[in-house]
Amino acid sequence: QLVESGGGLVQAGASLRLSCVGSGDYFSSYAIGWYRQAPGKEREFVAGIKWSGRDTYYPDSMNGRFTISKDDAKGMAYLQINHVKPEDTAIYYCAAAYLTTGAGPFDFWGQGTQVTVSS
Repeated sequence: QLVESGGGLVQAGASLRLSCVGSGDYFSSYAIGWYRQAPGKEREFVAGIKWSGRDTYYPDSMNGRFTISKDDAKGMAYLQINHVKPEDTAIYYCAAAYLTTGAGPFDFWGQGTQVTVSS
């Protein structure tokens, strides 16, 4: 089970860190991905990290403002968003897959956390 937190209402230009906690054993064996879905739009891939934590993936469209990380000892994954923009407004989802690269696809999904950016 994956549970996201850290969303909310933030002002444009601020920084935000989303968290994802994984229950169960062997979190260190799971690749983690973050996706987002804005109203009326398709879900899009934001970032991914290999199960080992050694490789990360970001679409070019994310423009270097996103950083994914995982802390296996805590069973946590994070998405740092810097200089948030109104177009970052979306529901952000955490996803996991066993022993994969982190580039997708993912098998397990959280319920999402809403991020709303005001201008």
